Amino acid sequence: MTAKSYASVFDAIADTPQDAVNLRLRAQVMQRIAQRIERKGWTQREAAERCGITQPRMNDLLRGRLSRFSLDALVNIAAAMGVRVELKAAA
Repeated sequence: MTAKSYASVFDAIADTPQDAVNLRLRAQVMQRIAQRIERKGWTQREAAERCGITQPRMNDLLRGRLSRFSLDALVNIAAAMGVRVELKAAA
């Protein structure tokens, strides 16, 4: 039995390279949102109200539940909180 190595945990758990990229991007946006909330000292309820989602949904986000959020949804939440999101495509 040979051990397989991966470039990242996302590469290991994703079915395709495209899925791995999507997971990585979602995780990065989630991190930035969480950092903004921490810097501002907002409660989950305050943060949720600022971006128009429920507190339980904010809890899912802060716990890193990637499967519950599309990249689109995370970009919208980030924008509502004043977090700038940039996507860079490299060849």
